[in-house]
Amino acid sequence: MSVRIQSDGQTVTAYLEGEIDHHTAAEMRRAIDDELQCGTVKLLILDFRDVSFMDSSGIGLVMGRYRLMRFYDGQLQVLNTSPQIYKVMRIAGLERLAVIEKGEMKRSDPA
Repeated sequence: MSVRIQSDGQTVTAYLEGEIDHHTAAEMRRAIDDELQCGTVKLLILDFRDVSFMDSSGIGLVMGRYRLMRFYDGQLQVLNTSPQIYKVMRIAGLERLAVIEKGEMKRSDPA
């Protein structure tokens, strides 16, 4: 699987790996959404540390998880993006939806 998920109740961290394209994004989306089904998650962290490539499917993955977290009255953070992926996300306007960091960022408590 191209995503590993860690949960501590109110925070879910999805560690994404490899390439994010049409096929892998669907698998990642299902795994993350299954974890969020309980509705008690207030912070979703997408960790891009091990992502080597991302096409527009990655933008859709982030936008869809943003909408889902809004439905659950939660927050989304995107961490550890490469400079190239960070640039693509900025151009797509994802900074208006979520905190996006190139480097590692400390989690903040969801308020």
